[in-house]
Amino acid sequence: MLRGMWSAASGMAAQQTNIDVISNNLANVNTTSFKKSRAEFQDLMYQTLNQGGSETPGGDQIPTGIQVGMGTETLGVQKMFMQGDFQQTKNELDVAIEGKGFFMVLSNDQERYTRAGNFKLDSEGNVVTANGDRLQPEMTVPEGTLSITISKYGQVTAFDAEGVGAVLGEIELYGFPNPAGLSSLGHNLYSATDASGEAIVGAPGSEGMGTILQGFVEQSNVDVVEEMVSMIMAQRAYEINSKSIQTADSMLQAANNLKR
Repeated sequence: MLRGMWSAASGMAAQQTNIDVISNNLANVNTTSFKKSRAEFQDLMYQTLNQGGSETPGGDQIPTGIQVGMGTETLGVQKMFMQGDFQQTKNELDVAIEGKGFFMVLSNDQERYTRAGNFKLDSEGNVVTANGDRLQPEMTVPEGTLSITISKYGQVTAFDAEGVGAVLGEIELYGFPNPAGLSSLGHNLYSATDASGEAIVGAPGSEGMGTILQGFVEQSNVDVVEEMVSMIMAQRAYEINSKSIQTADSMLQAANNLKR
């Protein structure tokens, strides 16, 4: 009975983590380019009371044996990098990635990666994120620019009042062997880790990279209905585990009252 209480307690702790992950997903349902997370669990070790396949005193073989599980634990929380929907903004500095890839920005002199393409201009004309992190390779829009066009392959062209265009540079995209291994830093930023592998740079539309869509931003890939269903399931699982603890407690109380 004590074993059952600890197993159920591990189940309650796991579902608490599950609710934490779901709540964060729902809180970021309107965050630009947010990628939802999914909690994953695994069973703990088993106590073997009778090994399957062993022989009985009579020479027969035990077909299944007896193993009692010791509960569950959180295996990991994985980022799901499915494509989010596109929202048209008609802002010439808003760009979305159709397919795989990340933009690279310089944040506190550190290379960081993001899917959020809602770029701005700072006081010097540099293309930056909403937090002021500069897009890499750096790109500066000259004074007198009336409009900017960004091709699907990342070429950025600025046009002046006379309609003369000047190519400012090309936007590069970065991919990873295992994007789920990236470390989330908040502010729509990720950093490379040993699990993600080294960044692979490529031009949009080549080497498996996505293409650029100007005038759009990628929305969060959180499905509210799916998250609400997951929340209900997590809540019920939490309640079931708490019921197991109450049942084990009642059984212990009954055993304690036997000598009365």
